[in-house]
Amino acid sequence: MSTTAGPSGPGASKGEQTRRAILDAAIARFGRDGYRATSVADIARDAAVGGTVAYAYFTSKEALFLAAVDEDAAAMIHEGLVTAVGVLGEKDWRQTLFFTMIEGIDGHPLARRLLGGLEPGVTDRVLDIPALSELRKVCAERLAAEQAAGTVRADIDPYMVGNGLVAILLSSLMAVVQFGPAAATMYADDVAAVMEAALLAPRAALAARPAAPR
Repeated sequence: MSTTAGPSGPGASKGEQTRRAILDAAIARFGRDGYRATSVADIARDAAVGGTVAYAYFTSKEALFLAAVDEDAAAMIHEGLVTAVGVLGEKDWRQTLFFTMIEGIDGHPLARRLLGGLEPGVTDRVLDIPALSELRKVCAERLAAEQAAGTVRADIDPYMVGNGLVAILLSSLMAVVQFGPAAATMYADDVAAVMEAALLAPRAALAARPAAPR
């Protein structure tokens, strides 16, 4: 089951621990059975709390579902960003972010369910969850910093391109969920080449390109 960053450790209050348990149970149950087949009572039972306790933290089943979606998506995005930042200066952070999230999708059952198109009634709402907004912001800020350093083209809008990168990432994740990892890995070099051609300043692009075989 997916776990996310949040107040659930020894220092957390009882209320924070209860909320965390409800969210973890919601991620697992919604991810396995879907929105329509899951009741708040199911989730409360899985979380080992009373049947009405969840309503003290979430106003409705829909509110709990959207909170669970954001938690699971935030955890997946956090894993990708931490890995990407960790390799900054050694590899292309964009490609690292993409493939870290692609490789980790199986550990996030609710995010995987939505990316697989199994909850069409809420897809439009999910595109506005805070986790995705934060990812767009981080990508835009990273691009702007690279522009200032001269490694990314100065003639692009970092916020528009950051949004575009997130859209491509979501499409890639959907393809992986529906068609398997080969749908992404077989085109890994091609995706990297497109990003290089679209984003990198000429000198940076030349330096990033592997030497031609002799």
